[in-house]
This record gives sequence, structure tokens and C-alpha cells, in this order.
Amino acid sequence: MTVARPTRIADAAIAVIAERGLRGLTHRAVDEAAGLPVGSTSNVARTRSALLEVALVRIAEVEAAGMVGDVPTRPVGDGAAARRLLVQVVADGLDQALTPAGRVLTVARIELALEAARRPELRSVYDRLGAGFVEVAVQLLRACGSAEPLADARRLVRWCEGVLFNATAGGGHAHPPGRTELAADAERYLAALLDG
Repeated sequence: MTVARPTRIADAAIAVIAERGLRGLTHRAVDEAAGLPVGSTSNVARTRSALLEVALVRIAEVEAAGMVGDVPTRPVGDGAAARRLLVQVVADGLDQALTPAGRVLTVARIELALEAARRPELRSVYDRLGAGFVEVAVQLLRACGSAEPLADARRLVRWCEGVLFNATAGGGHAHPPGRTELAADAERYLAALLDG
């Protein structure tokens, strides 16, 4: 299957960011990484800001696609079933983000999050995309019987982001948790969140 040129460029931008950091992100570097003629990237994203946005949107798209199969569109049953599903979604999502391919996305997303702290236009894109993940968590936490699904969703997302930072760029990078440990940690965190 042939990958559309804008997607190829976005994927190459993510790879460049993860490998070289934002200082290494240039239109020419993305052209080279994508194996495209010089000028191809600037046809898709004319400015650096546009290139950052293209990469960020693609990261959210890939991460969301990994969650869609796990999140049902109909009721999941009782609170215990919803909690098991939420543990599965969290553990699977974190585990996927820590695979070699997932780590590329995670490192690039961390780089872009830091850049968003300095660029209001990127901050608004980052926040808009992040709201979609919070909404999924709200739905699942509501099904789990959370008394404060929005507040609990924000807490859960903060915890997940902390796990990912620790396992990719923080003190835990040399020994990232595996799927079993992530599931056990998610279960403990959700118990504290929902039963505390």
C-alpha cells in the first residue's frame, strides 16, 4: 500500500524530531528522511510552525488509532467490566507507546510539548488534540462509576504522561515497565482514584 505524501512527510518529521531534536528539524532534513525531492516538505508545510503542527497532528492520529479498537461505542456493562476495560486501554496504550516504534512517537511528542510551552499557536493545537484523549478517559471513567469523571480523566492523563516521560526521557528510561507491570500499576492507580 502506498503512503500518501503528506503522511510520509509527517512520519519523516516525527522521525527527525525523535532522532535529532527540534534543532535538527528542517524542511530539507524531512525531505531526505522521507526520500523525497528537495522542496516536497515545503509544499505540504510551508513554515516551521506548519511543520510542527503536521507532526503533532500525525502523532495524535497514530496514538488515537491504537486506542479506537479498545474503546467500545456502546455500554460496557457494569462498573467492574468498565474498570477492566479501562485498565486494558491504559496498559495497552502505554505499552504501545514504549515499543521501539512507539518510543519514536513518544519522544517526538515530548519534544513538541516542550516547544508548545514557548509557542502559543502550537500550544492551542496540542491542547485541542489532547482534549480528545481526555474525552475518551471521561467516557470510560463515567462507566466505571467515577463521581468526578472529568477531574479523574485529567488525573489519569497526567499519570499516563508521567509514566511515559519517566520511561523515555526520565530516570526510568533504562528499565521501562512492561505490559504486565503497566497493567498492575494502572489497576492500583485506578483503585486509588475511584475507591479512595
